[in-house]
Amino acid sequence: MRHFTSVNDLGDLKAAVKEALEIKKNRYAWQELGRNRTALLIFFNNSLRTRLSTQKAAMNLGMNVIVLDVNQGAWKLETERGVVMDGDKSEHLLEAIPVMGCYCDVIGVRSFARFESKEDDYNEKILNQFIQYSGKPVFSMEAATRHPLQSFADLITIEEYKKKDRPKVVMSWAPHPKALPQAVPNSFAEMMNATDYEFVITHPEGYELDPRFVGRAKVEYDQRKALEGADFVYAKNWAAYRDPHYGQIICQDRSWTIDTEHMSWTDNAYFMHCLPVRRNMIVTDDVIESPQSIVIPEAANREISAQTVLKRILESL
Repeated sequence: MRHFTSVNDLGDLKAAVKEALEIKKNRYAWQELGRNRTALLIFFNNSLRTRLSTQKAAMNLGMNVIVLDVNQGAWKLETERGVVMDGDKSEHLLEAIPVMGCYCDVIGVRSFARFESKEDDYNEKILNQFIQYSGKPVFSMEAATRHPLQSFADLITIEEYKKKDRPKVVMSWAPHPKALPQAVPNSFAEMMNATDYEFVITHPEGYELDPRFVGRAKVEYDQRKALEGADFVYAKNWAAYRDPHYGQIICQDRSWTIDTEHMSWTDNAYFMHCLPVRRNMIVTDDVIESPQSIVIPEAANREISAQTVLKRILESL
């Protein structure tokens, strides 16, 4: 594996999950693989799970780790070509990227959608500049349109907890006070579509995702109907994708919040969320604290998904 930006880079999913579960049994078995190798983790946005899990995964493999928070302790970076740099941005990304590449063997990049330009966001402008100009393998720690490390961890978790070969997995939109990117729902949908699970997406009208990611999923606007018989409920908010409302909140219907009544419509489903979660907006306290909530094991698997990806990248060097 040279780069990791989507589920497509994993190849055979069954083989990827099997490898991940082997790593989970003995995560320190491949420390020589990363010896004298350096991972540079670059954050354009805040992080808790991604930063900790990816750094831990690299250390498990014997790697040195450099973490750079672009917004603290670094020069402000210009990303646009042709700009007269007479403002507060002192360095251009086109010089910064190859310099960063000089100091490491692998680069992880976290850069959210800006909601300024749908075209720029969905062309993954920043992530692709790192791939083009760094000269090093690049993996996504969440980009504008996808969060593949999260969706890989989600798949590992479902495989660990499923009680039938073909579970029903429902991704439900839920209200949130801020406009959030579509990266997590896009990536989760892409991952679920690559399995043989029964997969349903439910959301209010106007919150349709990019058809490329919806794929073969059944879209159901009636949340109760969607949740009936579900084995896993994945709650997530996202802002509108369709123009002219791209990046906007068009609905905050609190009836979509996942509570015990919603979960009662399911087949004793497990509750999932990528975290951080707005309690009593996305999900009520009683649901997220219930025995059916697997948000903590799901978060723990972020270390395993990251280590599997880094292991494969190291093996290709």
